[in-house]
Amino acid sequence: MSAVAVVALALLSVAGMLVLVRLVHGPRALDRIVALEAMVSLVVAGACVGVAAWEYTPFVPVLIVLSLLGFIGSTVAARLIGEREDLR
Repeated sequence: MSAVAVVALALLSVAGMLVLVRLVHGPRALDRIVALEAMVSLVVAGACVGVAAWEYTPFVPVLIVLSLLGFIGSTVAARLIGEREDLR
């Protein structure tokens, strides 16, 4: 694995730890939803770095599906929070 991939994975790991702190200590549900979406994005980015470093291309469709599931999940969660805000 190249030095660039190692540095990228290290930076993604640090970002993941910071997002995990926001996920656990988020004062509102919306903060936790945004942190969860960021965590999914970081996992996909880390997997993309791994795919690029090891040239393992059969994993690319899995990354696309994971990205779409993350997008759909955050959209549904935002809609749920929006409906809750309307109820108040």
